[in-house]
Amino acid sequence: MTISQGDTLPDAKLVQMGADGPEPVQMADKVKGRKVVVFAVPGAFTPTCHSAHVPSFVRTKDQFDAKGVDEVICISCNDPFVMKAWGEATGAREAGITMLADASSEFTRAIGMDFDAAPAGLVARSKRYAMLVEDGKVTLWQPEESPGVCEVSGGEALLDNM
Repeated sequence: MTISQGDTLPDAKLVQMGADGPEPVQMADKVKGRKVVVFAVPGAFTPTCHSAHVPSFVRTKDQFDAKGVDEVICISCNDPFVMKAWGEATGAREAGITMLADASSEFTRAIGMDFDAAPAGLVARSKRYAMLVEDGKVTLWQPEESPGVCEVSGGEALLDNM
C-alpha cells in the first residue's frame, strides 16, 4: 500500500557516507520531533533526477530553512558511495541536502513507491516524490505520475503547497 498524507512514516535503515565510510541511518531518528522534507528519485545521475529534481531543491534550500524545515533529505536506491559523489556533483552536499542511500530499497518498499524498469536498467528503484514530514507524520505528499517528469515533486512545487 502506498503511503499517503496523514500517514506515519515507517522506520527503515538507510545509509549515508560519514567521515569513516558508510553509516546506518534510522529514518525514525531523522523525523522524530522534527520538520523534514524528503524527496526521492529513480536514480542518481539519471537525466531528470540530475538536471531537474535535485537542482530544484538546491535552489530552494534556503526557502525551506526559512519555513522552519530542519532537514532536506534526498533518497535514491543507489549505494552510499554513488550518493556521496552525486551530492558533490550536483552541489546538493554544499547546499546542505542530506543524501541517503536506500540500497536495499527497504524504505522505498515500505512506503509502496518501488518500481522496476528492467529494460532501462532500473531494478528495485523509487518512484519520484516529495513530502513534508512533521514529527513522523506525512503532512504533505506529492508523488509524480511518471518517473520521467519533475513537476509536482520539485522544490518549488512543494514550497507552493506549504
